[in-house]
Amino acid sequence: MFRVVILGHGDMLSNLIIGATDAKCKIVGVFRYERLKTCSIYRKIKDFFLPSKEYSYIKSYCLPEIKAKSANSEEFKKELLSLNPDIVLVGTWSEKINKDIVQLPKIAMINAHPSLLPKYRGPNPYLQTIWHQEKQSGITFHLMNEKFDAGAILLQKTVEIKPDDTGKELKERTVLTARSAVTELLNMLADDFIIPVDQSEERATYYPQITNDDVMIDFKKSAEEIYAHIRAFHPWSKTFFEYENKFFIPNPYAVEILDNNTETQEIGEIIEKNHKEKSITVVCGDGKLLKMSKLNLYGHLNKPFTSFYIKKCVKEHGKVS
Repeated sequence: MFRVVILGHGDMLSNLIIGATDAKCKIVGVFRYERLKTCSIYRKIKDFFLPSKEYSYIKSYCLPEIKAKSANSEEFKKELLSLNPDIVLVGTWSEKINKDIVQLPKIAMINAHPSLLPKYRGPNPYLQTIWHQEKQSGITFHLMNEKFDAGAILLQKTVEIKPDDTGKELKERTVLTARSAVTELLNMLADDFIIPVDQSEERATYYPQITNDDVMIDFKKSAEEIYAHIRAFHPWSKTFFEYENKFFIPNPYAVEILDNNTETQEIGEIIEKNHKEKSITVVCGDGKLLKMSKLNLYGHLNKPFTSFYIKKCVKEHGKVS
């Protein structure tokens, strides 16, 4: 079976390791993204006292670890030439890998991208698909080239997006799908049973990294859009709304959409508050209400006083922004 090198980070890397092992491949090297993000001394201390899941997998499977500073470095290039892999698998890697590196494996360098390409190219499709209220996402294995997420497609699997999913749940389900899909992919490649399919550039969409402006909630949007916004950003970032120069952080697991049976239709108006639930209920752009419970004030010093602040300072029929 194939000689495989795997590059990646987090749960995607762990599941690619398991999937390649299930396909009876020989994993001849693993390059974890942690080596790019952290200094060597800190990483060694962390590996000893609080090892990451991917490092634990590397050790438990007795896999050789590639020690380089970049996927584009000369040291990594020399490692690949020495290891002579048939296939390099990449999962969750933010570097743009140079063409001369991409061409080194005997068969291909293959990326596992967590969307149904060509839609949702870019760094965080989990967030973007929920934010855009898609009903499904997926995992795409594609050949790598000099562009991000643009190479010919080898295999795709669909992943359902459930109505109450946050980015966390979608990611967990997607990486598990990648685990079985990479086993299928490697077995199909062994049988010469795959024909690469070029991506349609007309259908392609790309979303960059989120900005500071993206985390602010806009109550002019519909209640469903706002709920999707709050869920999408978890666990990577928090979302915020403002009341009287204080910022509240909604809990993505404690949001309800309610019918507006009041006479109030003014967008952003507070219909109800409950300091015991730490909740505020607000009119949204479509006239529906969004009840946000288990709120927290932004800031470590402010957080313990959230309930008190809602009781004493938040006014019903006041406005959020």
